[in-house]
Parts: sequence; C-alpha cells; structure tokens
Amino acid sequence: MRFAALPLLAVGCSALVRVPLTKKPRLTREQKQAIAAKLPADQLTADNTVVINDFQNAQYFGEISVGTPPQKMRVIYDTGSPNLWVPNHKSFLSSHEIYTHSKSSTYKANGSTFAIAYGSGPVSGFYSADTATIAGIPLQDYTFAEVNNTKGLGLAYSIGHFDGICGLSWNGCSIDGVPTPLQAMKAGGKLSENVFAFYLGNNQPGELIFGGVDQKHYTGDFAYVPVIPTSPDGSKCYWEIALDGLTLKGASQTTAKKAIVDSGTSLLAGPTSEVKKIAEMLGAKSVLPIPPFNKEFLIDCNATAPDMVFTIAGQQYTLTKEDYLINDGGKCLLGLTGIDLPAPRGPLWILGDIFMRKYYVKFDVDNTRIGIAKAA
Repeated sequence: MRFAALPLLAVGCSALVRVPLTKKPRLTREQKQAIAAKLPADQLTADNTVVINDFQNAQYFGEISVGTPPQKMRVIYDTGSPNLWVPNHKSFLSSHEIYTHSKSSTYKANGSTFAIAYGSGPVSGFYSADTATIAGIPLQDYTFAEVNNTKGLGLAYSIGHFDGICGLSWNGCSIDGVPTPLQAMKAGGKLSENVFAFYLGNNQPGELIFGGVDQKHYTGDFAYVPVIPTSPDGSKCYWEIALDGLTLKGASQTTAKKAIVDSGTSLLAGPTSEVKKIAEMLGAKSVLPIPPFNKEFLIDCNATAPDMVFTIAGQQYTLTKEDYLINDGGKCLLGLTGIDLPAPRGPLWILGDIFMRKYYVKFDVDNTRIGIAKAA
C-alpha cells in the first residue's frame, strides 16, 4: 500500500540476512551511491548485506537482483503489498534500472498479463520466471512481473529512487495467486526463522534483517500482537492487527478498530474525516484545497502539538510532535493523510514509516504475529 508521497546474497540455514538502511536525505542519487561506498566499517555487517538508502524519509529502498548473470535493481520492501515486480522499460529521461530477460540464461517466458493497483495508482505488465535473489537468498524459477507501464504511479515513480517493489505481505491478496516472495523464501528453507524485522534509522544507518532480529536495534521486550484475517473468508493479506484506540490529550480520535503496519507508506494514514479533525485540532492547513493535496496538511513547526498515542493489545505506543511532524527546511508537514476503505476492509489506520522509525517491528510468519519494541 502506498498512500503518501512518496516504500541480497547466498546464506546457510542458520544465517541471519541483513539489509542495512542508510538515511541520507536530500542528496542526489550519485552522492548517495558515493557515500554508501564509503561507509565506515562499524556501519556494515560482514556478509549478506546491501545498503538501502532513505530518500527524504518517503522511500526506503534496497537492492535486489534478477536473472543470470544478476541484473541489479532497487526495490521498496513493502509489507503492504504481495508481489514482486521490476521494470523492463526505461522511459524518456528515466534513471531507473531495468530487467532485460534476453540477457538472462535462466529466464523462462510466461507472458500472461499482470496488473496491480496501489494507493498511489496502478502498474501493469506481464509475468516471467527467473532466478530472483532477495537478501542473498536465490529463488530459482520464481514467477514475478515485468512491468512496462508505471504511469499510474505518476511523479512518485518518475522522480523516485526505486525501480520496482518487493512485496512482503501475505498471500491472501496475491495477484493471480502467484506465490509471494515470503512464500518462496519460506519454502526454500534458507532462514533460521521465518521472520524479518525493520529498523528504520533516523539520520543513522538502519537495517532490514531476514531470519531473526538484532538486539542492538531495540530496547526492552517485544509486545506481540496476532495478525487478524483481512477477508471474511479468513485469508490474510496485510499485516493487519486489532487497534484499541488512538488518543490525543487523553481524548479518543478514532472509531476504527484495525490497523495495518506498512513499510511502503511514508506517513500515518487514517479515515479522512478523523485525520481532518486531528489536523484542525492542531491548527494544520491542507497543502492545497484540491485532491489529492487536500488530504495532506502543513503545520507551523513551532506549534504546540500533543503526543499521539496508539493503543494496541493494551500497550500504548506514543508518537511525539518530533515523531509525527516532518520538517522540510523550516516548513513542516503533518505526518497524517486521509484514506477511506469501505467495510468490511475498513475503516482502519495505516502505521507507516513514521511509526516504524520509532518502533522496531518484527514480522513473524510462522506464528502469524507482529512484535513491537522501542527502537534503540
């Protein structure tokens, strides 16, 4: 899911696979690549690593390879979508890396059509099969999508620093029933545990780790929350959990009873009417009075803003003004945006990167749960 502005190498069975994330906001792609190449040794792990940059706290992306020999691209690791796609077409003036199946000795044609709609728009193309390597784990003969139409993503993709998307959600909403990357990784038996965890650094290196967690990235203990079915038939799509409430100044601000933890959404997203009410309470004004800009809000950076408290499974998760205001050169964006999903899917809140920067999140596939701890 993507509702806001804009989301690897061979291992043995007992290994943890680490993906460091480095926040270098507002640098050019070339500058970021140069900095990434010169990271000090104490910011890198020994093997099975790839630098993942953070573009303006709106896009977290890392490397993936497809084909033989490997063709490297940058993808958003997105817990809010199920499928893997990479581009095969470079538009005019585009800086995106692309996959060319004619250059791969392990490519197998499929040809059936692919289409997926995100919160920010649709993309389309066709299916193929090849060796896809995610976090150092080769998925042989893996079915993924070659995308040749990204117009639906608009400016977010045109100027974005990611090439494709690697979905890390459940298979309940996989397009055309294609096995998700998580299904394929679990079936391959390469991980010591079928878990992964995000540490989104803020002005410091961060990491996505497969196969376990890293104790240095969190304090205290994990509070575990079961993943609930996304659909009435009991299937799971998103990392969806029950939400007890959302309060500001001790007063309830939502009637929604569900939330999704989504690494592919930059902000916090909630029912439009509730977000608007919170914005008015804080004195925030819409960016522009026309869609979609009327669902995001600017606020005085010096405004008095109370703590925002999400209560999940009886535990309180507090976001301060410094957590949910995004300062851009002296102008501040309120880190909330409106999204309305009809019942039974909604209403709900989406806990995006703003939440995940404050809290270290463990996604536990085998036990169908999420673990949340305070990020170190």
